Amino acid sequence: MNDATSFRPEPWLRGTHAEVPAVVRAVLHALELAQEDLRRWCAGLSNEQLHAQPTGIPSVAFQLRHIADSVDRLLTYAEGNSLNDKQMAALKAEGETTGSASELLAELDATLARSSQRVRALASQDLAAPRVVGKKRLPATLAGLLVHVADHTQRHVGQAITTAKLVSAEKIF
Repeated sequence: MNDATSFRPEPWLRGTHAEVPAVVRAVLHALELAQEDLRRWCAGLSNEQLHAQPTGIPSVAFQLRHIADSVDRLLTYAEGNSLNDKQMAALKAEGETTGSASELLAELDATLARSSQRVRALASQDLAAPRVVGKKRLPATLAGLLVHVADHTQRHVGQAITTAKLVSAEKIF
């Protein structure tokens, strides 16, 4: 396949999700891009590579768990709720050194599918509606939380890709 036939535009350039407001659409596109990029760069990693922490940086496994869990937490706040015990336990377990790439990506896929439904359910709400975050109940808005879902996710996707490239290039890991 040559470059001309294999080119696929990023989600935001595909004309999808036109039925939802722009902010919500951007979040959906960011989640789709995250899923595609993580599958592209992380699916082929060995368990050793997946859990490696070169120079002490967080592993790809950590990034995959953190992306899924943080999207869930941020959407919980966006929905006007507080975190539950299961979410708090998941937060503490993000650094675990278990799971294969296929298992972690399957968990991520499931979380992103649920998250897309949750984002869509928020589409009709007032984006300026106040929300609170964390035990300190820091002030936010629905729009602020949705935008943060997108930017926080992309930040950690970049970290996962960089780490995946690093551990793939090193024969030590």
